[in-house]
Amino acid sequence: MPTVAELLAANLHDVFGNRDAGSRRAAIEALFAPDVAFIDPEETVTGWDALEAKAAGLVDGTPADFVFADDGLGYVSADTGVQGWTFGPVGSPAARGVDIITVREGRITELRTLLHE
Repeated sequence: MPTVAELLAANLHDVFGNRDAGSRRAAIEALFAPDVAFIDPEETVTGWDALEAKAAGLVDGTPADFVFADDGLGYVSADTGVQGWTFGPVGSPAARGVDIITVREGRITELRTLLHE
């Protein structure tokens, strides 16, 4: 069973930072509960298909040099994790935020994204 820290890293790099639709979907099904709730400033969506659409919408429409990167330390407890991130060209991010995950039985059940203003 993956640790909370491993789930944080995989969420950022294997799902939201992944431009390959097939491996992104496989990662979603491996990491997230089928009824996962994804909450961001735009909306709340539920389930694998909705999460996949959100991830694809972020990376598929951006230049190839836009990447997600860890931004600072991650914080974890037995069932919660927080990781800051940047998105954009290396060294010149276009966006910054924080992901907060809730974990049950080794899978992410809720992902909340907060954006830096």
